[in-house]
Amino acid sequence: MILREVNYSIFILCAVLALVGTISLFPASVAEWRPEWVGLVVAYWVLRAPQTFGIVTAWVLGLLLDVLRADILGVNALAMALVAFLVLSAHQRLQMFPLAQQSLLVFLFIGLAQMVVHFLQQLLGQHSGGFDYLFPAITSALIWPLFLLFWDGVNRKLG
Repeated sequence: MILREVNYSIFILCAVLALVGTISLFPASVAEWRPEWVGLVVAYWVLRAPQTFGIVTAWVLGLLLDVLRADILGVNALAMALVAFLVLSAHQRLQMFPLAQQSLLVFLFIGLAQMVVHFLQQLLGQHSGGFDYLFPAITSALIWPLFLLFWDGVNRKLG
């Protein structure tokens, strides 16, 4: 379902909720499993309104994420722009896929973005080991069907 008319207030609400979800308190035991909310928002809006939302919008959301997380400026912006590019390049096929296949692609897209962030952070001197940085991609893929259905319902009712 491609949105013919985009309700920008719904987009702003979605983006603000994602940014708040990114910095909200989580129990320490599951904090590393927190979904990549901004990545999900970028994937959803680029998939549903590719004519309106694209790489620049994703870059701006990523820049806001950099500021909120106090990360090196531009790292998350690059990652979100990468997610938008990947969704844009496959959005016609993505809409035809069942939710399980879409979830797999969301895992790959967000996982690739997480790898880019991890690589750039290590390149710039922040040390962290292991593959813990991929946990948000796993939870994002698991949440994707609910996320998609929820925002589709909101857009149908309010849009």
